[in-house]
Amino acid sequence: MALLDKDGVRLTVEDTVATVTLTNPAKRNAQSPALWRALTEAGQLLPGNVRVVVLSGEGQSFSAGLDRQGFTPEGFEGEPSFLDLARGSDEQLDATIAGYQDAFTWWRRNDIITIAAVQGHAIGAGFQLALACDLRVVADDVQFAMRETSLGLVPDLTGTHPLVSLVGYARALEICATGRFVHAEEAERIGLANLVVPAAELTAAVKDLTAALLAAPRDAVVETKALLRGATGRDYEEQRAAERAAQARRLRDLAGLSD
Repeated sequence: MALLDKDGVRLTVEDTVATVTLTNPAKRNAQSPALWRALTEAGQLLPGNVRVVVLSGEGQSFSAGLDRQGFTPEGFEGEPSFLDLARGSDEQLDATIAGYQDAFTWWRRNDIITIAAVQGHAIGAGFQLALACDLRVVADDVQFAMRETSLGLVPDLTGTHPLVSLVGYARALEICATGRFVHAEEAERIGLANLVVPAAELTAAVKDLTAALLAAPRDAVVETKALLRGATGRDYEEQRAAERAAQARRLRDLAGLSD
């Protein structure tokens, strides 16, 4: 049974694995504010026992990015258009974009590991949604592109930080400024993709990875993810100290001495 199924987003849970599916293949899973609110809600509805979250898109494309209807004077029904938002105050515009970003932030929580299963187009907001996840398993037909600059915009849905972390500043700048496509072989070579498989094997590959991630005790994985995520913000000695503190917590837990 789905815990959520609205506005192009479906959330299902089976034991310790949740699946978030983009469900508008007729529009290549184009994204809108309503979809972003549904994605945020999906994160809020995750049961506490979930350890792995898989993100996928129905149809031939993972997500072709922002629904261009938002740039028309009419915008989306019941929503201000993006052009209308620009006429608001700086505070209003900042708060609105921050709300959109909420759909892209919870995927990096330390208590879960998130996997994007990506096929076909992952463009703009679609690329950034894949980047929001910890891991990316991609089909051999994948096409990543950051096309915001071609619209006179910037990537603002939290994608710039992970992109630079994965591929480095110079390559990230070149990908974003040109808006070019990054295909499967290059995506794996430069670190965007953890694994490339034939499109027909994408679901099976994600299931295999999920099973491997679930093999280790949850608390050890949570502590390890926290250590790795924090590593770039610490110097060497600070990271050594963080490792010691994390290991002390694990040893006390294994000895039955935890609070």
